Amino acid sequence: MTTVHVAASQPDAQFLAPNQIVPLLIGATVDEVERELVLQTLARCDGNRTRASRVLGLSVRTLRNKIRLYAASGIDVPEVDRKK
Repeated sequence: MTTVHVAASQPDAQFLAPNQIVPLLIGATVDEVERELVLQTLARCDGNRTRASRVLGLSVRTLRNKIRLYAASGIDVPEVDRKK
């Protein structure tokens, strides 16, 4: 399956309506959807894991473990933006 990124890290990114999102999810596994949600949330939180974990309703430890799995699989994980 091809991953669709919505340029979440861009401040002027276009947001998709729910009726536009669902067709993008069809055919994706739950793991793929979860991974994309985690990565997009991290990007919107400028890589801040504490903030992202709150938004996602996860503990920081659980989020950290997911990030480790993604990184070990060769997936780019948003880093903390220290310029802000």
